[in-house]
Amino acid sequence: MANMSNIKNPMPTQDANVRKNNFLEVATGYTEKLALSEATRCLGCKNMPCVSGCPVNVHISDFIAKVKEGDFEQAYKIISFSNSLPAVCGRVCPQESQCEAKCVRGIKGEPVAIGRLERFVADYHNENSKEVPERSISNNHKVAIVGSGPAGLTCAGDLARMGYEVTVYEALHLAGGVLVYGIPEFRLPKAIVQKEIDSLKAIGVRFEVNAVIGKALSVDELLNEYGFEAVFIGTGAGLPRFMNIPGENFKGVYSANEFLTRVNLMKAYKEDGATPVMRASKVAVVGGGNVAMDAARSALRLGANEVYIVYRRGEEELPARKEEIEHAKEEGVIFRLLTNPTRILGDENGFVKGIECVNMELGEPDASGRRRPIEKKGSEFIIDIDCVIMSIGTSPNPLIKSTTEGLEISKHGGIITDDDGLTSREGIYAGGDAVTGAATVILAMGAGKKAALAIDKYIKEKK
Repeated sequence: MANMSNIKNPMPTQDANVRKNNFLEVATGYTEKLALSEATRCLGCKNMPCVSGCPVNVHISDFIAKVKEGDFEQAYKIISFSNSLPAVCGRVCPQESQCEAKCVRGIKGEPVAIGRLERFVADYHNENSKEVPERSISNNHKVAIVGSGPAGLTCAGDLARMGYEVTVYEALHLAGGVLVYGIPEFRLPKAIVQKEIDSLKAIGVRFEVNAVIGKALSVDELLNEYGFEAVFIGTGAGLPRFMNIPGENFKGVYSANEFLTRVNLMKAYKEDGATPVMRASKVAVVGGGNVAMDAARSALRLGANEVYIVYRRGEEELPARKEEIEHAKEEGVIFRLLTNPTRILGDENGFVKGIECVNMELGEPDASGRRRPIEKKGSEFIIDIDCVIMSIGTSPNPLIKSTTEGLEISKHGGIITDDDGLTSREGIYAGGDAVTGAATVILAMGAGKKAALAIDKYIKEKK
């Protein structure tokens, strides 16, 4: 029987006053009862408008139909046919602006909670299935993947299922890219990422860690000396940006990239962490995206008494997911909106002691469509803090482009490709943040899928 409620079944979560003191996952996931109830809200539209909002084209109505029947394992198989990382996507994808934005139920109420159902199905499979993925029969063709983030993992998985011998090169000591260094444990447990990577290993994908392509090996060496017939570059956008204001060299100023890498990958939240991070009392995070929310909420969990989000536009312009903003507020993060830093203050020992800011007001929309922030003259004030985390965006690392001849680069530092991910060099493909700049996990995965199909076509046509 259809559930015609206009409201989603709420996601169970840890109490805010409890979770802000631990790194356990905030959202605890749907129970079977909640999943069945939510699945019956789906109308099973024949034209499936939700699928058009999914960058990897998951057959959403089909998998939800299986949830309705209680056949959760078949639901998982339907999802994983299109999506190599369902447990990840069910947690971190912005479904509200993608598949759920196209849901018919959203016209007169809230859309079906597609992401929550995807997470439930993936978690059910991971907890209950003993099935070992089968390797495809090798076609004796080799492809190299540079970078083990969502674009690289997706491309690797799709190619391996086609029979290619795939090797993934990762610069860090652990595979997973931004999934392990950028997204906090309380949003995406690392055991889940490892489970997805283990599944790829089971179908034959090889991982080479501590391998910095552009230093240890070049892309050209992979093609010319190691026998790879194509290379996919999915190195992300890990180069942090700063505001270039006075005081950014004081002790206690981090990029969000460094801060989150230390916390997530190096386990700095543990008392015996090998790569420590400052446990500050008062923290200002400059920026308003998901990464800023992650940094602010991580700082709280590290013991900060006050954490501020300092953002130069208003609440409506905050680019972070609504859910992440709400969780941050519930946990006690203080939002200083229409506020822009002008300099960082330090003490005689070179440590941060405050951040000087000005008030802003919104003018006419700029090229991005958002109202342009304008400084209010004479509105300077100081926030007393002892740590600043800059979260104002990242750019693609220049290492690959500087060591690969003939690779065309955009003015923003991204690798230029066609719609299928082909670069200006034959046999070299790219996708994800290395092309677009910082974007979402699912968009990177979509790019990885497109490139896998293009690489398969390219190699077959070369035979």
